Amino acid sequence: MTLAIRSEVRFLLNGERVALSDIRPDEMLLDYLRLRRNLRGSKEGCAEGDCGACTVLVGRLSDGGLVYESVNACIRFLGSLDGCHLVTIEHLRGTEGGLHPVQQAMVDFHGSQCGFCTPGFVMSLYALWMRDADPSEAAIEKALQGNLCRCTGYDAIVKAAGAISSYGQSANDPLRVERAEVTERLRTLQDGARVEIGSGTARLILPASVDDVADILLAEPKATIVAGATDVGLWVTKFMRDISPVVFIGHLSELKGVTQADGVLTIGAGVTYSDAQAALAEAIPAFGPLIDRIGGAQVRNMGTIGGNIANGSPIGDTPPPLIALGATLTLRRGAERRTILLEDYFIAYGKQDRRPGEFVEAVHVPVPAKGAHFAVHKITKRRDEDITAALGAFHVVVGADGTVTSATIAYGGMAATPKRARAVEAALVGRPWSMETVEAALPAYQTDFTPLSDMRASAEYRMTVAKNLLRRFYLETTGTRKPIMVTRERAA
Repeated sequence: MTLAIRSEVRFLLNGERVALSDIRPDEMLLDYLRLRRNLRGSKEGCAEGDCGACTVLVGRLSDGGLVYESVNACIRFLGSLDGCHLVTIEHLRGTEGGLHPVQQAMVDFHGSQCGFCTPGFVMSLYALWMRDADPSEAAIEKALQGNLCRCTGYDAIVKAAGAISSYGQSANDPLRVERAEVTERLRTLQDGARVEIGSGTARLILPASVDDVADILLAEPKATIVAGATDVGLWVTKFMRDISPVVFIGHLSELKGVTQADGVLTIGAGVTYSDAQAALAEAIPAFGPLIDRIGGAQVRNMGTIGGNIANGSPIGDTPPPLIALGATLTLRRGAERRTILLEDYFIAYGKQDRRPGEFVEAVHVPVPAKGAHFAVHKITKRRDEDITAALGAFHVVVGADGTVTSATIAYGGMAATPKRARAVEAALVGRPWSMETVEAALPAYQTDFTPLSDMRASAEYRMTVAKNLLRRFYLETTGTRKPIMVTRERAA
C-alpha cells in the first residue's frame, strides 16, 4: 500500500482554516503570527520559553476529546501545528462582544502596568479558567509559573485571576460553546498522510505513524527529531543552528501512551510532562513535585519525557530519578528494538548510546517496592521555572534489621552526564541506616564526582549541596519533625 504524502500543514487559527505549503523547517510560530499574520498581541520577550509573553493556546485531539493547553509561541515550530486549533489573544471575546472575563478582571484589578507581558498572562489565566473556574491561590500561582512580570504586578494579577468567574461563566465561553464544532473541524484535517514540505535537506516531515518515523530515520539518520521543542527551539533562536531536515513526532498518539503492568510504568517517548504527571505522581508520589518545578505550564505542556532523556543533558531533570529507580529504555531502529538500562544510555557529554537512525520509543520505570525509600530534590537559584544547579535522586531499601540492603543514588549537574554515586552507594549498603552511616559515606562523594563551576553554581557549592541532600533524605526517611522544606503557603 502506497503511503499518502501531503505537502501542506493544516490547522485552525482562531476561527480560520489555514493550509500552508511555504514553511521553513525552523520557522517559529511567533514569527508567523507577528510577521505573516499581523497578530501582534503575542510578544517576544526572551525567545527561549522563559517569560511567557508569547503565550498562546493550542488545542489538540486527545482520546476523542479536545484539549487546550498554553504553550510558548517563541519556541514552538510552525510545522508542528498540523491538526491543531491555535488560539491567540485576538480571539478572546465576551459573550456580548465586549472584553472577555479574563481581560475585564485584569482591567478592574489593575493587573496590567507596562502591558508588555499582559497578553501572555491573560492567555495563561484563560487556560486555567477553562480547567478550573474557581482556582485556589496555589493553583493560580502554579498556572503563572511560566509568566514573568517585570513591573512586579503579581499581586494584582493573582487577585484578578481569583475574580474571573464574577465576570462570566466558563460554560458560556466560546471555546466551550464551539467545542463540538471545532472538534469536528479538526477531525476533518486528519487524513493519515505523511506531511513533507521543502526539498533536499531543507525540509520538514511529519510522519504518518511510528513505523513511518522508523522508515524516515533509516533514510535520514542525521535528521533532527523534534517532540516538544523546548530544547531544540533554543538551538534555533539562541544558537542559530541549522536543524534541517526536521522530523516532528509530537503529534503521534502512538508515542503518547502511559500504561502500568507488573509493577512497571511504561511511558511513551512523546508523553509530555503535563500528561505524565498524574500517572507518575500516583505510582511514585515523589515525582509529582519534581514535575511541578520543570519550567512553567507552557514548557510542561510541550516538553516530553522522551526528549528530556534523548537530548542527554547533564542537567536534565528526569534522568537522575529514573536512573535511581532502575528505568530501562526502548530504542528503535527500523523494525529492530533493543532495551538498555537508562544509565547506560549516557556515555559522555553530548554522546549517547544511540545508533544512526535510532530513536527513543519508550521508557520503562519500575515502581518502588512497598517500604522502599525514594525521593528526588532539585536545587535552583529560584524555586520555580529555573534550570537545575544540582539534582539528587535517592532509592534506598532498609531491611528488617535496620541495615541498608540496596541503595541507588543518581545526580544531575554533578558530572558531564546524569551519573550514579556508586562509591556513596557502596558506603551505605550493608550498614545501619543511621546518621552515623550517612556521615561516614560523605567522603565518597569526592570519588564519584568532580563538579564544574558555572553561572548556576560553583563546584564547591554543588559538592556541598550533594552531600546535604543525602543528609536531608535520611532525615525525611526517619520521620524527623524538623522542617525539611517550608512552602510559601505553609509559611503564611
